[in-house]
Amino acid sequence: MTAQPPLSITFHGAAQTVTGSCMELARGDGGKHILVDCGLFQGSRTLETLNHGQLGFDPSDIAAVVLTHAHIDHCGLLPRLMAMGWQGPIWCTRATADLLEYMLADAGRIQEGDATRRNRRPDRRGAAHFEPLYTERDGLAAWRAARPVPLDTWFEPAPGFRARLWPAGHILGSASAEIEAGGVRLLCSGDIGPENKELQPDAEGPCNLDYVVCESTYGNRVREHLTIAARRDALETEIKQALVRGGNLVIPVFALERTQELLTDIIHLVEANRIPGVPIFVDSPLASRATRVFAVHADELEDLDGIDIARHPSVHYVEDPVDSMHLNTISGAIIMAASGMCEAGRIRHHLKHNLCRRESTVLFVGFQAAGSLGRVILEGAPRVRISGNEVSVHARIRRIDTYSAHADQSELAAWIRARKPIRGSLILSHGEPEGIEALAALMQQEDAALSIIRPALGETYGLTPGAPAKRLTTGRTDIQQAMGHDWQNDYAAFAATLKDELSHIKGQAERQRAIEAMRRILSQAQG
Repeated sequence: MTAQPPLSITFHGAAQTVTGSCMELARGDGGKHILVDCGLFQGSRTLETLNHGQLGFDPSDIAAVVLTHAHIDHCGLLPRLMAMGWQGPIWCTRATADLLEYMLADAGRIQEGDATRRNRRPDRRGAAHFEPLYTERDGLAAWRAARPVPLDTWFEPAPGFRARLWPAGHILGSASAEIEAGGVRLLCSGDIGPENKELQPDAEGPCNLDYVVCESTYGNRVREHLTIAARRDALETEIKQALVRGGNLVIPVFALERTQELLTDIIHLVEANRIPGVPIFVDSPLASRATRVFAVHADELEDLDGIDIARHPSVHYVEDPVDSMHLNTISGAIIMAASGMCEAGRIRHHLKHNLCRRESTVLFVGFQAAGSLGRVILEGAPRVRISGNEVSVHARIRRIDTYSAHADQSELAAWIRARKPIRGSLILSHGEPEGIEALAALMQQEDAALSIIRPALGETYGLTPGAPAKRLTTGRTDIQQAMGHDWQNDYAAFAATLKDELSHIKGQAERQRAIEAMRRILSQAQG
């Protein structure tokens, strides 16, 4: 019988993709396992179906979860775990635990609301009833399982495992997780923030490890490194150019961190009379609640300069859905709404009413995953489908890269260097293939002897002290096809432009022949 390695790691998410972060650590002695993160897949509809499928692990094997931070792509499957009867502890920082109360409850409400909307859509008539992934009640159950621990303090998440958390500089409460088990010393980066990030202190971590699992979201991108003052200058320019057009400035935001950073900068500009005195609407109940958590933890934050973003008179927090819908009748305002990738939440109805307006501007300030509505808009689609409706894109589309909560390639490389020596392997996760390959090439160029692993979803690796990771099982081929741009993206783009393209065919008979030809092709493809 082949001896089992002291420790193994299985990637159930965020491998060759940027969402669904979930790693399972198992000791070779057959004891209980732990998870590092348990996040929601986000992006295309095909990718999102993975949230409803098999988890890839048996919940009864899992003794505990070590959670790096409160973003939904890292914690958003915890309520499903609770709904399946799991009752273990979720170890995290105090700020993360405070945020989970609102993040996971809101995630449950979104799941329930999304299921209701899908079932009402006219294009789903006759389809099977769509059930929510989990409920608000499940989200609150997961929050109650949170067990806060201080940074740089060893704790035992499960028998045979020792762990401590390090600041990751990504969002409020974010951490990297150092794990010791079976003689193996492992560091899971979580999401690493950029250097000199507003509000959050710089990332830290230990060195001299066996294995480092590092995110690579921006592994192929080097951003212009602006000071906070320069970033505010860039934001001032975008706001002025948008408002002079007479329409709204719509900003898709992540309710957690991005909203609070933007508010800090916008309020600075307002206080200095650098932008027009227009109303600023934060149309996200979750962002409103998260902002109150930031106020509670204000002593942990940097660069606030005495500003109270929760109570500034220029900012209007929109709670009631009726008030949210009323914003569709106004012009000349700044509207910040979640979600940041435009996949759910109130941003979708603001896009529905503003994308078609030439005087409006949509400003992207965060990463847009492949297959997400935000990525489709950013890549220049002339039409998009939103909640079953075709919407023409006439608004001005803009992007500011300097608000990213993720380190870029140079900052990730610096973080990895600071962890050396790495005696076993550097494992690159949480990135699209291009980002992973670019970061791997850079690190290999610097150290040709370094073992670099690029795990696929579902793969398991054996971890032995001081030795390169060894692949024990291959990935799940059934889910590799679900990543990135999928057929539903192509269908949405095709359907959104089909009527216009048919109208450019001269003659009704020719149009009819084109439709019949398409039907024949579809029939032949079905066999």
